[in-house]
Amino acid sequence: MNAVLAEAECPRAVPATATAVVLLGTGKVGGAFLQLLRTPAGANLRLVGAANSRHQQTHANALAARHLREHLDGAGDARDDAGLLRALDASAASRKVIIDATASCELAARHPEWLAHGCHVVTANKALAGGDLAGWWGLQAACAQGVRYGDSATVGAGLPALATLRRLHACGDVVTRIEGVFSGSLSYLFNHYDARQPFSTLLREACARGYTEPDPRADLAGEDVARKLLILARAAGVPLQRADIEVENLVPEALRDIPQAAFLDRLDALDAPVAARLADATARGCVLRYLARFEADGSARVGLAEVPPAHPAAHLEGADNLFAFTTQRYRQRPLVIQGAGAGPEVTAQALLGDILALA
Repeated sequence: MNAVLAEAECPRAVPATATAVVLLGTGKVGGAFLQLLRTPAGANLRLVGAANSRHQQTHANALAARHLREHLDGAGDARDDAGLLRALDASAASRKVIIDATASCELAARHPEWLAHGCHVVTANKALAGGDLAGWWGLQAACAQGVRYGDSATVGAGLPALATLRRLHACGDVVTRIEGVFSGSLSYLFNHYDARQPFSTLLREACARGYTEPDPRADLAGEDVARKLLILARAAGVPLQRADIEVENLVPEALRDIPQAAFLDRLDALDAPVAARLADATARGCVLRYLARFEADGSARVGLAEVPPAHPAAHLEGADNLFAFTTQRYRQRPLVIQGAGAGPEVTAQALLGDILALA
């Protein structure tokens, strides 16, 4: 067997001072993370495995290839999480990290298992931390074993929303309100909608620019925003459940379960209801925003809200996110965090930041 073939078939030794990582998900966020590995910031990280939903790769030469994402689309070993764990265990690195850059509920359910295996988990996947309360408690128990769960990318992408809220809670401050615009796509839509063109026209433009999911009902339903609100409230020490949140779905009920193509053909059904809501808000000197809000009394809502000019969300631009935390110590004016809260580059940067924090 020649030396090149032997190297390709065997995992490359990882220095003990390095961090060995396995990347699950090589889509937009995962692809952006692979690019970061080639920068000086990723110099001390060693990729020992990568996988999409069908294929995976643990061979050193293939992992080093610049077109790894494209190769995995059509080739590689069959998906086998056990093989990826073996690649981590075979490395000599003192820190072993599994990165979940997917939105898979099935993979999210395995996070506690990976933590119990002794791996740190860094994720952009909200399905577990923003899911049912039992799953969240199980995650907390797994994290008590000395491993870390990096979830900065689950809320606000690169914005320090979760870190700030946890710091306030750790310092004994009590959160009395969490409020904001947590969706980049919905932020873009309502920052730009002024009724001079139909809402459906703006929505089609947002879809074409990649601001929404391929089926924009995933954005318009509000469930992604609700998950983020659950994660934030729990970080503030409140065991909020999904049933506690009133969620406004902007998709008319008759269009919620029809095929995607049929829904996209009938987007104009959204125009009249949204136009009426904007007219009412304008008459009261307000603007419309898709707002998430949690109050100290336990009430929580996600949906369209009329926002007065003095409100922090009234002057958002582009697809910015905004988080406003009112606490006992920030009771006169909320602590506000604002900026780009979506996009593969800033989300990948949040993943990298959580990994670097392990050192």
